[in-house]
Amino acid sequence: MNNNHKPTTDSAAPAPAPALKRRGFLGGLLAAAAGGALATIATPGQAAARAEVALDRAKWAARNHEMVAQMIAEHGKLAAGYQSSKRPYAVFDWDNTSIMNDCEEALLMHQINTLSFKLTPAEFSAITRQNVPPGPFSKDFKNAAGQIVDLEAICADLDADYAFLYANYKGMAGSKSLEEVSATLEFQDFRAKLCYLYEAVNDTHGVAVGYPWVIYFFANMSVAEVSALAEASNDAALGAALTKVKYTSPAERAGRAGVVSVSHFHGIRLCTEIATLMDALRRNGIDVYVCTASLEEVVAVFATHPKYGYHVSRDNIIGLRLERNGQVLRNAYLKDWPLTWGPGKTVAIRQVLVAQKGYGPLFVAGDSDGDYDMLRDFPETRYGFIVNRMKNGKIGELSKLAAEQIKASRPRFLLQGRQESTGNWLPAEASIKYGKTAPQLLTS
Repeated sequence: MNNNHKPTTDSAAPAPAPALKRRGFLGGLLAAAAGGALATIATPGQAAARAEVALDRAKWAARNHEMVAQMIAEHGKLAAGYQSSKRPYAVFDWDNTSIMNDCEEALLMHQINTLSFKLTPAEFSAITRQNVPPGPFSKDFKNAAGQIVDLEAICADLDADYAFLYANYKGMAGSKSLEEVSATLEFQDFRAKLCYLYEAVNDTHGVAVGYPWVIYFFANMSVAEVSALAEASNDAALGAALTKVKYTSPAERAGRAGVVSVSHFHGIRLCTEIATLMDALRRNGIDVYVCTASLEEVVAVFATHPKYGYHVSRDNIIGLRLERNGQVLRNAYLKDWPLTWGPGKTVAIRQVLVAQKGYGPLFVAGDSDGDYDMLRDFPETRYGFIVNRMKNGKIGELSKLAAEQIKASRPRFLLQGRQESTGNWLPAEASIKYGKTAPQLLTS
């Protein structure tokens, strides 16, 4: 980025094709899943070894807790043959694995609601179109009149909205308070249409386009500014209810795209079980890393700040990276750095960790298609641990395999249940979807 902070078109960003899709045994479910743990009988020596690792039982599925505690006992610093020069390590996804919900998407909403942009109208206009293929979005993205929306139409509407907000908001070039501008039709249109555009870009063109694109809106901000914004967003989301809200653009500002609607899942929750697992691993001589499809600096705030309780080292966080001009972020994806989603997570782990250590992770935790590859790609991995979101796709395939292995003595994959309305784990492999009351093991 030049000293005048003008963003430039990113020619080094990941290619848009092919489209990647983002960020799913039946029976007694909770009772049956929890009951699977009772079939495993530990010897007195094994039980004593697991007691040494001091892994908080909390709301773990009982069998998962037993398996993971045993893994730590067998590979940690108390195990025979442990080598401090060849420390085992674990890799965790962040969003919807280490926390409930997605901190990057929460930050987008927070950035919109607080108008935290350091972009001129011309810069904002360029970024909304940057590396996004022109033309119509997928058939799922229609306006209220039933017409498919295209990129240029919604970007033109956003151009007009942002120009108004930029000219009027005192945090930009105007004199009005955030409260005053937030009450305008232009702001309401801006929020609905920018969130809609994020969903449309990802679902139509895949995360290879959508995930770098959304972090380009941090252009012209310093790392310190992004970190402060992320912390404020985390704190707001942790204090907010877990609720899905539908945003509809005002009919009075139909513009070229027409009236559009989009839903956002508000709220974030900490995951005590992941935090205490990370602590147990470190205390037992097993290193902890995070590999995320969010901006590395954004997750670093959450994973490293003592008040959130995860205590991950900053050097151990691997995520999306932007080019910089000194400490100022540019709207350009870091050259030659993989997109840390799907196959790119495996590439990044090999590039950063396997190249240095000579071996893969002992334990990998994830929840979605973006984690499928790293959950299964390393022969050294004892467990691929799946937070059960009852999803289809590739992660659904692994979830089904994990379900089939619930009674196996030596499974490769473990499935952990969660209640989406609270964000808390359940002491079973089955989960309860948001808005539902019945536990479910696999996607129906």
